[in-house]
Amino acid sequence: MVGEVTLFELGVLFTAAAIVGGVASHLRQSVIPFYIATGIFFGPNVAGRLTPYALEVTKFVELGAELGIVFLLFFLGLEFNLNRLIANRSHISKAGTVDLVINFGGGLILGFVLFRAFLPAFLLAGVVYISSSAIITKSLIDLGWIANDEAEPMLGTLVYEDLVIAVYLVIATALLVGSGDIGGAVRSIALALCVILVLLAIVWFGTQFFQRVIDVDSHEFIVLRVVGITVLTAGAALALGVSEAVAAFFIGMSFSSTDHVEQLERLLEPIRDLFAAVFFIWIGLVTDPLVFTGVLMLILVAVVLTVPTKLVSGFLGGRIYDLNVRQSTRVGLGMTTRGEFSLIIATLALSGAGTTLTETVAQTIYAFAVGYVLVMSVVGTMLMQYSTPIENILVPQMSGYFSDSSDGS
Repeated sequence: MVGEVTLFELGVLFTAAAIVGGVASHLRQSVIPFYIATGIFFGPNVAGRLTPYALEVTKFVELGAELGIVFLLFFLGLEFNLNRLIANRSHISKAGTVDLVINFGGGLILGFVLFRAFLPAFLLAGVVYISSSAIITKSLIDLGWIANDEAEPMLGTLVYEDLVIAVYLVIATALLVGSGDIGGAVRSIALALCVILVLLAIVWFGTQFFQRVIDVDSHEFIVLRVVGITVLTAGAALALGVSEAVAAFFIGMSFSSTDHVEQLERLLEPIRDLFAAVFFIWIGLVTDPLVFTGVLMLILVAVVLTVPTKLVSGFLGGRIYDLNVRQSTRVGLGMTTRGEFSLIIATLALSGAGTTLTETVAQTIYAFAVGYVLVMSVVGTMLMQYSTPIENILVPQMSGYFSDSSDGS
């Protein structure tokens, strides 16, 4: 059985998450920076230095953090089915490619300037490229944008990013664990890409199977079956060198083609939110705030450079979808948030410490990514929340450069 102290610490963790979550909701801010800050404050690097008591990173917390990643990406996959992606493939590919070139390309250049080496630059590019699917999707719902025209290019670009990041994580993992073995890295990448092809085949051919799986009257059995399939597939993919998040995304897409999407969202949302909180608090628990002191300037530079790049790529994405200037500006404002995947890349960087990366570089990338996400999750949420006054300033100045005259919301 779990010890009394461990169970008590777990109670403290969930109670703290509930309190700061309520504060974030009252302030109409993303809960992510609040959860991370809570983990930092109650963890061994702050509370542990100031008091005899601190929350520890237990096996449950580590596993719960992984489940948080799995359920966050499962829900994103649930928002899209393959037929919808195929129908919008032209717009999605154009807007997504613009987003990739501007933001990943810019991140790669910044990484080379800072580290003078490919692998650190590659990791930093991933951190600044990928928008937060979880925060943006939640903000779209909370702000009522989900039914607006600008939601389509935002969600389409997020899916494009997640498909790109699926391949990116495969390559990054292979490079980080390759220890200079090019042949081994190539084999790892080839195996992982084969796994992704299998997952795509499951999405394409598995609709009837997934429909039968959840055609039952018991909510208990529906939850158990969906969680079982999702976690089993994610674990198998992870064992084969593919991110568990990527596998969960594809399984979510598989279930999105069934007739039970709304029911699954209703039943599994509390599970997602519970373990997502554990994931973000875990990030804080393993983060020493003193490491931020060495990367504050890097974070500031990245924020100054990458907020405008997302604004530009998002705006151009809106124009590709034939939206007017105001709507396209709103798309740009909505795409600036970074979150869960940037943190996954941060933890991935630590796995290469002492082998493919020096300890210093690995810690620098990790600290940068965590600090960058903290800042960008707040900045991105506020840009969406206060989009109307920002649009009122920007749109009149931009309208003269574009042909449409329809600038209503």
